[in-house]
Amino acid sequence: MKIAVIGGAGAMGSIFGGLLAQANNDVTVIDVAANAVAVINQEGLRIDEPSGQSQVVRLPATSDPTQVGPVDLVVVFVKCYHTASALQNVAPLLGAHTAVLSLQNGWGNAPRIAEIVGQERVLVGVTYHSGTLLKPGYVLHAGRGQTYIGELSGQMSDRLHHIAETFIQAGLDVTPTETVLRQIWSKLALNVCTLPTSALLGWFAGQLGEHDGTRQLMRGLLDEVIAVANAQGIELDPHERWESITGVLQRAMGAKSSMLQDVEQHRRTEIDVINGAIVSAGQRLKIATPYNQAMVWLVKALEETF
Repeated sequence: MKIAVIGGAGAMGSIFGGLLAQANNDVTVIDVAANAVAVINQEGLRIDEPSGQSQVVRLPATSDPTQVGPVDLVVVFVKCYHTASALQNVAPLLGAHTAVLSLQNGWGNAPRIAEIVGQERVLVGVTYHSGTLLKPGYVLHAGRGQTYIGELSGQMSDRLHHIAETFIQAGLDVTPTETVLRQIWSKLALNVCTLPTSALLGWFAGQLGEHDGTRQLMRGLLDEVIAVANAQGIELDPHERWESITGVLQRAMGAKSSMLQDVEQHRRTEIDVINGAIVSAGQRLKIATPYNQAMVWLVKALEETF
């Protein structure tokens, strides 16, 4: 399969792009970071595993989509606030049957992409893989997890199965699903509870479950997620979500959240499509979301110090 990974020099784009390329797919990394593009072209893409294993994957990288031409699949990994600008230049990648898959964090990316490429092209998904960009062209694949992908319509299409099989052959555990929106909101619940909390405290993920204060805060955040999700017909079970979140934290003792990495690098965070998405949904549905509103205010205040 011919694949372009937009935001492919970032942590998650590097992991997915590298593994797909290693499985003999024709993969090109597309990224605006000129230094990362140069390193990948000259030295390859290095991916380290927690086990100590390391591999260097050779694949092309570019900042110019016109150098790539039409592809079968575009995978989008850019930060939410770069979605519109990154997709404005996507036209050279689009053939008659090109699919565009968003595996971005948060809620609200798919409508932005659909406005640019057409809703019929768009698939969405969520992944529980984790990664840390150590330096340009060098990423730590910090954790492996399940990935769920689906059509916006919920249809179990041939292209959905074909993409899933391509990912599986690359060693990525992918499940095509009719209920992808519920999977996205399940991951959103995890991110709402853990990302801003770790970023504001400067804590590793595992520390959040060790203290009563952070556990109580996360329960309050989760209750609001459950309320706005269920009000939209997206059924989330509060007990299952809490058990899942605490389990993830126990397994991620030394992991550093993506939002904490953004804060440490003085980069803008994705708070608007994470806790901000809960606040927006609450306003639309007339459901109070004071815990999530407070996190948005605090993270925005922190960003103002960068």
